Amino acid sequence: MATRTSGQGSGKRPTPRAGSRTASAKRPAAGSRGRPAPRSAARRPVATGQDPISWVFLMIGKLVIGLWLLLAHGIGGAARALGQGARDLDPAHRRDGAGLAVLAGAVVVAAITWRETKTGLAQIVDAVVRGSVGSLTWAVPVLLALLAWRLLRHPEQNAETGRMSIGWTALLAGLLGVVHVAHGTPYPSGGPNDGMDKVSAAGGMIGFIVSAPPSSILPSFITIPLLLLLSGFGLLVITATPVHRIPERLAEIQHMLFQRPEEESPGRPAAPRKRQKKQADGGREVGDNVKPYDTPVLSEKDHSPEIVPGLVDDDEAEPPAPEAQKTPPQPPLPTPAPRKVEQLVLSAQEGPYTVPDLTLLRPGSQPKPQTKANTVVVNALTSVLEQFGIDAQVIGFTRGPTVTRYEIELGPAVKVEKVTALTKNIAYAVKSADVRILSPIPGKSAIGVEIPNTDKDLVSLGDVLRSQVAQADHHPMIVGLGKDVEGRTIVANLAKMPHILIAGATGAGKSTCINGLISSILMRATPDEVRMVLVDPKRVELTTYEGIPHLITPIITNPKKAAEALEWVVGEMDRRYDDLAASGFRHVDDFNKAVRAGKLVPPPGSERVYQPYPYLLVIVDELADLMMVAPRDVEDSIVRITQLARAAGIHLVIATQRPSVDVVTGLIKANVPSRLAFATSSLADSRVILDQPGAEKLVGQGDSLFLPMGASKPMRLQNAFISEKEIADVVAHCKAQMQAEYRDDVAAPAAAKREIDEEIGDDLDLLVQAAELIVSTQFGSTSMLQRKLRVGFAKAGRLMDLLESRNVVGPSEGSKAREVLVKPDELPGLLADLRGGE
Repeated sequence: MATRTSGQGSGKRPTPRAGSRTASAKRPAAGSRGRPAPRSAARRPVATGQDPISWVFLMIGKLVIGLWLLLAHGIGGAARALGQGARDLDPAHRRDGAGLAVLAGAVVVAAITWRETKTGLAQIVDAVVRGSVGSLTWAVPVLLALLAWRLLRHPEQNAETGRMSIGWTALLAGLLGVVHVAHGTPYPSGGPNDGMDKVSAAGGMIGFIVSAPPSSILPSFITIPLLLLLSGFGLLVITATPVHRIPERLAEIQHMLFQRPEEESPGRPAAPRKRQKKQADGGREVGDNVKPYDTPVLSEKDHSPEIVPGLVDDDEAEPPAPEAQKTPPQPPLPTPAPRKVEQLVLSAQEGPYTVPDLTLLRPGSQPKPQTKANTVVVNALTSVLEQFGIDAQVIGFTRGPTVTRYEIELGPAVKVEKVTALTKNIAYAVKSADVRILSPIPGKSAIGVEIPNTDKDLVSLGDVLRSQVAQADHHPMIVGLGKDVEGRTIVANLAKMPHILIAGATGAGKSTCINGLISSILMRATPDEVRMVLVDPKRVELTTYEGIPHLITPIITNPKKAAEALEWVVGEMDRRYDDLAASGFRHVDDFNKAVRAGKLVPPPGSERVYQPYPYLLVIVDELADLMMVAPRDVEDSIVRITQLARAAGIHLVIATQRPSVDVVTGLIKANVPSRLAFATSSLADSRVILDQPGAEKLVGQGDSLFLPMGASKPMRLQNAFISEKEIADVVAHCKAQMQAEYRDDVAAPAAAKREIDEEIGDDLDLLVQAAELIVSTQFGSTSMLQRKLRVGFAKAGRLMDLLESRNVVGPSEGSKAREVLVKPDELPGLLADLRGGE
């Protein structure tokens, strides 16, 4: 068997010996690495004998090219300088310039295409336009004029230009395709029925490009529906309507076209915000104010333009049928005469009270559906999932004003914990420490990753109150909260909460939220619908509202007077319940309906004149200051109000920047079901407010978690902002409508109280607390008073001596605890005795 030599027939090249050189290496070619090639002979025409004329033309060509490049660089530099100057212009001027340029283009195109005689450049432009859009050439100037109007009239909608461009392109392409098919689908060149003249008379080149491919393989009765489907898609994109919302949008159009407008009342225009209160309310039966599965939260997804049944204000309900009006249900006459009460009544007004116009509130920034930062975050999330080998993908995101929620869908047999355990890795990848993971997103089979936006949107109270969801419900206690993560407007009904706790760290947005709640009431409710008690222990937060006609007392700044005002509210609640019990009603709304309809008659011999009770809103701006001065009295009043006052139309808003267990006690939390948490400094504070974590990961400046009554998980929203200038304008309008009428008995102690013993002096509050503590525990010890009341030994001994002189405890027996002489069931009488009561 023959063997192969190393140099013949083998698949390997022979390896040269060290120091040897191949033939190619000995004689390098021109231009090779071994040696530079000599210059081309063409560069030396005279030496080589080349024709000098060719060399002259070559030099002239280079000169022309050089001059052209010089001119191009000059023009480019000037254009860049102008562009830099244009970028320095105000954005409004740039938008106006673009709008005017488009308008000028519309005028020029109309002047060219709508004339019969055309010459020169006009003939070329007309040929290009007609060759492109065919028989719809007349519509091109109209569309350009509409685009110019949009740029000039609605600059805030320029963020949707991309979506509108896609929609209009699809709509017009489909229509041009249908027109082209209707003209027999002519081709630019071909048979006798073809040619550019035929194409220009049909759908133009755009219509030809769209319709020719399907019409070549499909009959016309299939091609036309396909092109109409393309136009329908463009229409859906233009109107931002998903397919599943088409019935809802059709219902909106029907509502807009066929609903009868409200009749104008004398002296006031018909508008949802400005309405004259109907004096006779027989629209809904007694007890209709309570509906099953009712919620205080109203968002845009819950409403269509038509007024949803069950959310219509009692004053706006339709009147009953004539047969029902003939035999109204009569409430039982009050058999026992109620005790004398004094209602919250306003004096007669000189004219109708008009609420402030919404134009006083400024609009916010235009929301952006998507930015470049969102794409970067999506790529970062996808990269993290791929690096850890998790079968999941980012399926979309919803951009809110402050944060964006990215939706992650898991593959089969993938645990949710695999994604939730990557919180720190995700935060590292997206370069943000404030990452919050929601698993799952309520109503979706997806995990939500909420990441703060680098470019936030401003949510203004004016935009919230002008929204469709706020205008659809005319209840006077509707307030604007803001927008959620998905950009939907969120408003709430304070009457259905029925009480709310607002807490957060300093500077997180709590004061702005309180201003928004009060301003919402002023913008929507008249003083005979809602009255307010404002408690401001810090003395500077609510001074702007001093003198508004909705107040029943001047703004309370003294913590002791605030405790007395809360006791007055408890007494007002009892008075209202006396009327409800005597009249046979279960809710103040039913009582007010009967009073306005004239169905409630006072008992014989009584001079009582029934008046409708307004809603009473009590706002405490800083609970911690009240709990430091009179914790027991304040807690008792708050607990009693929150337990019972809902049916009496009294609602409480409590705010604090110190959400600790000694301020927000267990009794207060148990009776205040709705919570609004702003950014907190610790997880413990979040648990105090919401009974769950989450508030410690908020980014501040209005970013909040809203947990309404009955909800299991809080919703994240950006609280609405209102400036001090807007508040001042609203307050000035309210003061110009009516003067404030205060009650003297709200923050003043009762005149029937006896004078307190001089021996007690200023230690009455501590003495009452000591008596309650000793009697309730049946254990009298000075050291216990020191620990529980946080007082010194001398003060505790003095309190014990005062209790001994009043026969509450026995004499001292050395180190033993004193004998308690008062039983727990005798405690109310003892406390009243110590306070100087009857």
